[in-house]
Amino acid sequence: MKISCGGFRDDGFAVIPEVIPPYYCEAIAGCIQNSERSATGARTLLSERWCRELAASVRRNPALARIVPPESVAVQCTLFEKSPDRNWLVSIHQDLSIPVKERVPHDELIGWSMKEGVLFVQPPAGVLESLTAVRLHLDDCGPGTGGLRVVPGSHVFGRIGPERAADIRAECGEVEPAVNRGDVLAMRPLVLHASSKARIAALRRVLHFVFGPPSLPFGLSWPDSV
Repeated sequence: MKISCGGFRDDGFAVIPEVIPPYYCEAIAGCIQNSERSATGARTLLSERWCRELAASVRRNPALARIVPPESVAVQCTLFEKSPDRNWLVSIHQDLSIPVKERVPHDELIGWSMKEGVLFVQPPAGVLESLTAVRLHLDDCGPGTGGLRVVPGSHVFGRIGPERAADIRAECGEVEPAVNRGDVLAMRPLVLHASSKARIAALRRVLHFVFGPPSLPFGLSWPDSV
């Protein structure tokens, strides 16, 4: 799958090859081993120096410059790790929550929650549309490894309920992009996506960065940014 600005706008996702070299993937894997994480990953890696440096390096990639607005900052990094011992699935959904520094009372801010000591909220679709998820793969992710399945073009429908999500997936279909080690799968948070359990014994580690505007509406602020 070749990167194209038009494809990303229309489909809501694109694969960007060779964003970082293999030796850098190895170095990052070593850093991850020394980071605190749960059985399936971690949500607060952006607080670590190596992760902040990586975010800046990824952000400088020329291909990302065509997708992520120039003023954007990294506001979150989550590790997702599947292995023969830690295998899981995720049903079809959109990424609706963002990390924030403190609670702000407003009727359009819903779904407040705490995850790993960080406050999250579901803002209006307009805020989510200003974000870009950048999923950096540390391992090859092909058929049977439990990679993302995405519904092309589903981001244009705004927030989607569970029943409508099934209808949109049936109408638009879904694809499972092959993403190699060091590649990035960039996507809009409102794109419908899911993942199955891995069918083969393989390690699949993904660093899921979220890039967004430096400031937020409604008096919200990011807890951290790079």
